Amino acid sequence: MTMIGYARVSSLSQDTAIQVERLRQAGCDVIREEKASGRSRDGRTELETILDFIRPGDTLVTAKLDRLGRSTRDVLNLVHELDERGAFLRILDPDISTKGPMGKVMLTVLGMVAEMELGFIRERQRAGIEKAKAQGVYKGRPVSLDRDRIRRMKDQGIGATEIAKAVGCSRGAVYKALDERAKV
Repeated sequence: MTMIGYARVSSLSQDTAIQVERLRQAGCDVIREEKASGRSRDGRTELETILDFIRPGDTLVTAKLDRLGRSTRDVLNLVHELDERGAFLRILDPDISTKGPMGKVMLTVLGMVAEMELGFIRERQRAGIEKAKAQGVYKGRPVSLDRDRIRRMKDQGIGATEIAKAVGCSRGAVYKALDERAKV
């Protein structure tokens, strides 16, 4: 019956130290840390390692629910995988465990609330960008491609792959620049 801690931050500039300390205080025997996005489980090798080695009776512990995933579906899939292996999930803040049926219900509700909150954040961000655009403050990312050069090269009969290599962009960006030309 091992308690395995999992600490995650989203970017390289962030630090897992506070999470790790909370996991130690909770009594975790092993703590795995990683710096990876929580949008999906792709690239989250430490979490995959935990899931590969977790045994019946073990508990996966994390400081907060959003350290496991950003969507309710991802968290519920993780809970299901743990359940199939006879293992449990414990969240420290708020203190919830899947050892009992009430914990699973609370986890589902919290996951839905977290996903809803993420949607609200995106809506506020989108509204702020639209307002800034209307005021002429936000103009998007500056143009970094020399579209005239791309068009000249295409007119010379050079293919998209070669243009992309010469300009330092993807073939898709070349096609997009050429498509803009057709619309003008």
